[in-house]
Amino acid sequence: MIAAAINQIAKELNQSLGDLQNPGPPSAVVCSPLGPDGAPSPEAAEKLLVFLVNIERDPGISRAARWSGAAGGRIGSTPPPVNLNLLVMVAANYGGTKYGAALELLSRTLKVFQSRPVIDHHNAPDLDGGIERLVLELEDLSVTDLSNLWGVLGGHYMPSVLYRVRMITIDSHKLTAQVPTVSDPELGVNPRLVPESPAA
Repeated sequence: MIAAAINQIAKELNQSLGDLQNPGPPSAVVCSPLGPDGAPSPEAAEKLLVFLVNIERDPGISRAARWSGAAGGRIGSTPPPVNLNLLVMVAANYGGTKYGAALELLSRTLKVFQSRPVIDHHNAPDLDGGIERLVLELEDLSVTDLSNLWGVLGGHYMPSVLYRVRMITIDSHKLTAQVPTVSDPELGVNPRLVPESPAA
């Protein structure tokens, strides 16, 4: 689900920004700015990068176990789904004389998700069936937070914008427990509680 969500964001950018560069659409790609060895990734050069920065549990969703009917007149328990928010960075990896193009791409990116902050099956029919919708919220970062983030990423700062993407649901549907159902109570009077009639 996480990969499907980030790939969909890149796809939306490519479809919306297709008229910016000539020839062809701008290359918004799901790609880390650095390779496994810490060196700049060749695939990331002169691209609009879309990559995951962090995963957060959504705090507003119940974590209670779910109960439903199971075989044999029993009730089954499944763990609650994990609802996640993704922090996704969009960074324009253009330098030198193409730095202006980086800023233009970033401005266009902001316009795309400002005009359509919700991606769902109505406006994106190819959205993965396991995702109900994606809601993109622009995140504010101080200069200190931004510096720390790019320090963690291990690279030099690129013109970028950070979005909180709500919400990805991870659900295994795995049955973890079964208990018997409660049968209907039998109504009656306990004879020990009925007072004896006085002797005639």
